[in-house]
Amino acid sequence: MENEAATWCEVSGAHLAHNVRLFRRLLQPGTGLAAVVKANAYGHGVAQVVPVLEEVGVEMYAVHSLAEARQVQSCGATRPILIMGYVTPGQIAQMTEPTMHVLLSSRQVLQSLAARSAELGVSWPVHIKVDTGTHRQGVPPEEAADLARQAKEAGLSVVGVATHFANIEDTTDHSYAFEQLRRFRQALQRVERVTGQLPYVHAACSAAALLFRETDFSMVRLGISLYGHWPSRETYLSWLLAHGRDGIALKPALSWRTRIGQIKTVGAREPIGYGLSYRTTRTTQLAVLPVGYAEGYPRALSNRASVLVRGRRAPVLGRVCMNITMVDVTDIPEAEEGDIATLIGSDGEERVSAEELAELSGTINYEILARLSPALPRLLTHWPEQGQASI
Repeated sequence: MENEAATWCEVSGAHLAHNVRLFRRLLQPGTGLAAVVKANAYGHGVAQVVPVLEEVGVEMYAVHSLAEARQVQSCGATRPILIMGYVTPGQIAQMTEPTMHVLLSSRQVLQSLAARSAELGVSWPVHIKVDTGTHRQGVPPEEAADLARQAKEAGLSVVGVATHFANIEDTTDHSYAFEQLRRFRQALQRVERVTGQLPYVHAACSAAALLFRETDFSMVRLGISLYGHWPSRETYLSWLLAHGRDGIALKPALSWRTRIGQIKTVGAREPIGYGLSYRTTRTTQLAVLPVGYAEGYPRALSNRASVLVRGRRAPVLGRVCMNITMVDVTDIPEAEEGDIATLIGSDGEERVSAEELAELSGTINYEILARLSPALPRLLTHWPEQGQASI
């Protein structure tokens, strides 16, 4: 069926599968993958991503909220789903699926889960969250074993223990991360004296999974790199410093495209858009795109970014509007109304990356992807495929 959308995202199933297989080869044998699919699978679309991951195989899904867990489940997920964010007592009272694991960070949640477990006659699976220095969710390392003991005594099933690194992506000095790792190992030993050996021990995010085999444990939580992106320039540089070469081919899975809705001629020295923030220096062919910050194209890209039209760059002129962006196609004279303009992705030899837009916007690639509007149509492309990942 022909795509009739004015603006849409394409999600490459082949690239998602490639990235999963790449990490299967990179990680220590027996280390499982928890696919982090919160924030609408980092903007890629849960409905598109989950079927691919089901086929290629992961051990667990990780989300932020109960609503996200239910969405993942509705897309055919058969693996356990870990809810990593806060779950209110009212939400817990509605939970019916013990295949939804809960990251246990507070005693209030423990009490609510224990009550619900007793009501349903099940032993709810929980993972103890240890705060080793991020100072977000979780309990201090010295309290982790006591929380595990209380959970067991309350009838919950302690199946995992986890932590999260505070400073592993944005630096090439990983001393703080290794101090966190030391604290986590100590907490893990204390917890497992209470629980016995646990099946789910996880600390690694994408950056740790790329750089440090010491952080593998029994499972890693793969987020941004599942979708084909390096977590940061510093992570990439750390890889190069350690290995002396690139040697690892992450493949971005998402492309974002729109169509030229109108082309018009604007004279020289004419203002473009709100605030008159740009004035033409020549007679200009202006292409009007039906996409703006409501769809997730940052207003900070005004007069800074480019889109791709017929394999060439077309600069953004004027302010990005709520649902409209204007670009200069004067040097692309063959451009026509209805042509595809690429906001993220490749067209011929040219490419606009999420990282490029993030740098121009003063933010990170995570935010560019996660803020793509859920209302945008997502098309799963290039799936199934039979290729093998390489490192």
